[in-house]
Amino acid sequence: MYFSLVPNISYDEKPISYPFTDSDYVTAKNFFRRYRINEDVFSYAVLFKQYAIVDGDRPDNLADKAYGSPFYDWVILLTNNMVNAQYDWPLTNFELSKTLELEFDDPYGTIHHYETYEIAQYSAGLHVDEEFYNKIHKLNINGSIEIKNGNEICRPVTIAEHYTAENEKKRLIYLLKPAYFRQFIDDFRKKNLYKESANFINRRLKQTG
Repeated sequence: MYFSLVPNISYDEKPISYPFTDSDYVTAKNFFRRYRINEDVFSYAVLFKQYAIVDGDRPDNLADKAYGSPFYDWVILLTNNMVNAQYDWPLTNFELSKTLELEFDDPYGTIHHYETYEIAQYSAGLHVDEEFYNKIHKLNINGSIEIKNGNEICRPVTIAEHYTAENEKKRLIYLLKPAYFRQFIDDFRKKNLYKESANFINRRLKQTG
């Protein structure tokens, strides 16, 4: 479905040896023509609803539930600006555990970074180093100067905790509401038609090189 809507491009295949002759042209899908959603559109609740991906969800089976066909998986990927589903889609808890155990010697005991609590001038989640964690700090709390140990201001975050948190962020996506689904498909089709130019052959094909 997706590939049938992506336009073609005819490019010249350069000769590889002397003497040079006229180039032959090869036709392929124009994947350089990237359709990207403006992230401001997600503020329009009328168009999208938030969805939390659970273990077992895949773009194809989620598209089947949302739009009646697994072949509309690309709609979910495009409307969430996902370039590569292998990396942009969250891992299952089992996949994440296996990946951590394969890539790291001790992901559950090794510190990845230190992260601040929300206290005084520090906001929650600020990354700091081990030196900060081990130091003593003077904080202005409600107009009073207080002495705090670094471990009262921030906490160690293990490799496993870090990658789990990053994976969880990927779970929250936006699903285009069915009422606007057909309009999106039509708009995608129109945006993938070429306008007349020097390289124009037809609305679905242009030449380059």
